Amino acid sequence: MATHQLYIDGQWRDPATPLSRPVINPASEEVLAQVAVAGPQDAEAAIGAARRAFDQGDWPWLGVCDRAAILRRIADTIEADGEHLARLETLNAGKTLGESLGDVANVVATFRYYAALLESEGGSFNTHAPAHVISINQREPVGVCALIAPWNYPLLQLAWKVAPALAAGNTLLVKPSSLTPLTAVRLCQLIERVGLPAGVFNLLTGPGEIGERLAASPDVDLVSLTGGATAGGKVMRAASGNFKRVALELGGKNPNIVFADADFEVALDQALNAVYFNAGQVCSAGSRLLVESAIHDRFVAALADRVRRIRLGDGFAEGTQMGPVISPSQRDQVLAIVNGALQEGAQLLAGGRIPQDGMFERGFWLEPTLLGQVCADMRIAREEIFGPVITVERFEGEEQALQLANGTPFGLAAGVWTRDLARAHRVARRLRAGTVWINDYNAAFPQAPWGGYKSSGIGRELSRTGLEEFSEVKHLYLNTSPSALNWFGV
Repeated sequence: MATHQLYIDGQWRDPATPLSRPVINPASEEVLAQVAVAGPQDAEAAIGAARRAFDQGDWPWLGVCDRAAILRRIADTIEADGEHLARLETLNAGKTLGESLGDVANVVATFRYYAALLESEGGSFNTHAPAHVISINQREPVGVCALIAPWNYPLLQLAWKVAPALAAGNTLLVKPSSLTPLTAVRLCQLIERVGLPAGVFNLLTGPGEIGERLAASPDVDLVSLTGGATAGGKVMRAASGNFKRVALELGGKNPNIVFADADFEVALDQALNAVYFNAGQVCSAGSRLLVESAIHDRFVAALADRVRRIRLGDGFAEGTQMGPVISPSQRDQVLAIVNGALQEGAQLLAGGRIPQDGMFERGFWLEPTLLGQVCADMRIAREEIFGPVITVERFEGEEQALQLANGTPFGLAAGVWTRDLARAHRVARRLRAGTVWINDYNAAFPQAPWGGYKSSGIGRELSRTGLEEFSEVKHLYLNTSPSALNWFGV
């Protein structure tokens, strides 16, 4: 069984304190590998390496065409290793192989997008300056960046950080989730082949406390985290010591609004797609389904029938549509929220149990679940579930739909289903969410920004905005014909 080391200053090394932890396949509970557990001494070594690489190295000042070429080589290397990466992702995260292959394709597209964007970016001249003055707004790298990735999309959401951070010229401290580190380790191995200077990319595997230590360090200039609100709060508090830049992509309680005039069959199918991919462990999952009264009963009945027919199983098995959740604690948490909703008066329409079939004897399985008769004041209607659960609420007209949709602390994403484009525009304008899909759901690509309002986070990933998150703006002012003012002492 493989034991994976830390990657610090261009070298694979054991942690200062010789500790490792097992990495588990959530579909079988098989131990896949042992991964080093970084401690405080290892974190300081990695921070020092990244600091030296930024302050004394050539990477931050490398020409944009050279950095773009490196990003393209990384993309090519990932693409060539794509099937291996996808299999690792399915083994470690439990999602279907088809989903993992799609994630890898998105990772490749992200690196290529930032390579192309980097070459198209240039200094912005301030044309209002006098003729004898050259005034330029210039973007420069922030410095040492701590990138903390989640367990639900271990490779994809890490790439959303790594690609723009490298494109901008930063040096990196990468901290994957301790539950799903294997594709981060593999990404590090692939990037090592490309030949980045020592200290530019450092990998620390281990507990969440390591991420907090990175966030607290005065030698770290930016911390970017994708995760839950609790982790986001800890990182934000830790980062306040030196007022470093903070980017947080946190949770969501995303409304998926179906009006009576929507294409019934397409909206029905997409209501399933909005939640049950990756066993509902998606920050943008449309787990809060809002259905207009005129079609509510028919829609919910058809949805329940479809939910009961979802094929649960191992991600490598042909025909599997949904895999396990990531851990027993995650499963227990989801079940507790579901049972609490039932006690508050919700109706169980499908699932809600651990499957009893012998093939599910091992692994962290949970049936796709549908709850009806949910009210806005229930806990399950306000808190993120992060599991394979859809709740359904009934509404009458646009105003009530908007009141319900905006009535949570979150604002990451939302969906609107209607044939009336004027209505779609009105509702989309008033939804307090970073992404609003109209007659679609969960579409994401590198050119479109990603992030949320309210408690769903700070800042944006992807697009040009994602590159700007990892850069500072400097104003350069060059007077080509200086002259004395003779204001004082004449």
